[in-house]
This record gives sequence, structure tokens and C-alpha cells, in this order.
Amino acid sequence: MTESLKNKKIRAKEIAKRLNREMPDADTELLHWDDPFKLVIAVALSAQTTDKMVNKVTPLLWDMFPTPQDLANADPVIVEQILRPIGFYQNKTKNAINCARMICDDFNGEVPQTMEELQKLPGVGRKTANIVLNVAFDQVEGIAVDTHVFRISHKLKLSNAKTPAATEPDLLKVFDKDNWKTLNHQLVLFGRHTCTARNPKCIKCPLADLCPSNEAPSLF
Repeated sequence: MTESLKNKKIRAKEIAKRLNREMPDADTELLHWDDPFKLVIAVALSAQTTDKMVNKVTPLLWDMFPTPQDLANADPVIVEQILRPIGFYQNKTKNAINCARMICDDFNGEVPQTMEELQKLPGVGRKTANIVLNVAFDQVEGIAVDTHVFRISHKLKLSNAKTPAATEPDLLKVFDKDNWKTLNHQLVLFGRHTCTARNPKCIKCPLADLCPSNEAPSLF
């Protein structure tokens, strides 16, 4: 039987409540940034790799290229050597340098603060823009859907959309807007540490009875 939107919203409210209880201080696990420029580059670098790997390369990257102007003028060969451990380093090098150049040339050296303008930057999609707006500028436009959030959204039967981009509107329909800011981090961390792809910790999961994919009896 298809779950009604009303019941799905009730279940989502309880999911948010429990995640708030379990992770009240959830935040990005990217460690090495102290301004919006470093954050936007770090988030873009985290695509198709882990925050842990990005945290290994960004200290040296910022030591050598701490400002948009520095990175815009960087030798791509040097940047590639720094980024090599994270994979897709050649494309990420190109995007990082071009992103820095656009910030310098089109935005006077400042990271833009709108969803539309952020997505003009090379290597920045809606997921990255959501995180940057949320963390750097305290603006909540939506919920960032990475591979973890995409998987969890389907496991919890909050969406059956085929892509991350199409999944986000489904999440925005069922979760109260007051929870969007923290959910940006909570859902990612929940996917990384509890509802993992290969070995989900269903026995210890605080959402087990709310998960239609779990065999435990549901309260809803």
C-alpha cells in the first residue's frame, strides 16, 4: 500500500526528532577551511571521495594557495600533485583553478551567496551549493543529497526518485523547513556511520521502527 503524504510527513517529523536527539551538533566533517572560498573548494573536492581524504590534502593546498587569486594563478601540475590521492584529481584540479578564476573575475574575489550564482562556479552543483550556503552563510535553501542521502531517502521510503536532484524536492515536501539546516549534516552522518551501504547497523539504529525497509515492526 502506498503511504500517504500525510503519514510520510508524520514519520519524517519523528525521524528529524530522533536525529536531533542523536546528533544535536551535527556539522560538516571537512576540517580545514576558515572562509567560504576554502569551503567551496573543499566541498567540491569531496565529490566521489571521502571527507577524510579531502582533509588529508587541503592543509598543503591552503598552505600553497590560500586565496582565490593564489589558486587562480596556480600551476596545474603542482595542484595535481597535491590532489592526486583523492582520485579524479586532473578534473578536480581543472575545476578548482577555474572556480578560483571565476570567483576573482566575476565576483570580485568573493564567493557568491546565492544558489544560482554558486552553481555557475566550475565543479559546483546544487549539493555543494546547499552545503556552502548552509555552513558558510547560514542560509538554508534545501537539503544536500549526496550518495548517502540518496540511498537513505530510498531506504526510508521518503523518495523513489531516480536521481539525487529529483530526490531533494521529495525530502523538502516531507520534512519541516525548521529541520532542513541540521538535516543537511545529520542525514550524511547517519549514512556514513549507522545506515552504511555494506553493513547497516539496523540493530542499533535509532530509526529502525520508522524504516519500512527494516524487518522490525513499525510504529507507522
